[in-house]
This record gives sequence, C-alpha cells and structure tokens, in this order.
Amino acid sequence: METIYSNKTVSVTELKRNFSTILSQAGDDAVAVLNHNRPEAYLLSAASYEKLLDRLDDLEDARLVQERADGPFVAVDVDAL
Repeated sequence: METIYSNKTVSVTELKRNFSTILSQAGDDAVAVLNHNRPEAYLLSAASYEKLLDRLDDLEDARLVQERADGPFVAVDVDAL
C-alpha cells in the first residue's frame, strides 16, 4: 500500500469531469489524484506551487550557507572595489 501525502483525494475520472470545482475546493491544499486507488499525481494551486519552489530555494540557500560557514574566506579591501 502506498502512502498518500494529502488529506484530499480525487480519481482521475472525477478530476476530468470537475477540474474547476475540485481546484477551487482544494484552496491551498494539495489533492492526491488517484488512478486505480493509487496516487498518480498531486494537484497544487499555482500559488501553492510557487510557495513550494520558494521554500526549496530557501532550503538550498541555507544548505550553502552551512556548507561555506567554515571558509575559506578571502580578505577584501572595500576601497579597492
């Protein structure tokens, strides 16, 4: 049995029939799209997807900061810039 990472689910058939309604009812929540009772895809609003991408960028930036925290450092003369 596969884990479904959403509290809302819809079948592929129902999604085809009522896409607009399902999307508006979902709001900012993800909807698991099931094919033969197995998760095939997840439906997100554009705003939720953009937030997800922003969060992933933030996590990548945090990883780089952590990775580079111990140097090496380069001395820079601000007046020389």
